Amino acid sequence: MFTQPDNTFNDIRQKSLEAWFAEMEQHEDIAVRGGVKLCRDYIKYLEDEKAKLKDENELKNSYLKKLRAKF
Repeated sequence: MFTQPDNTFNDIRQKSLEAWFAEMEQHEDIAVRGGVKLCRDYIKYLEDEKAKLKDENELKNSYLKKLRAKF
């Protein structure tokens, strides 16, 4: 009845991105190598922000359900 979503595409995309980052870390240009760390930090920030917004949305939805139940 309840199944877990298929994350195959996301896993492949994440592995591809990590492989590209590893390749760019070996680049001869220091700006490119430094940009990899910056990009990883930014992606981590966006994932954290996404999780925070998802939690806020779930909280709002549960509050609205309780409000709707009263009326």
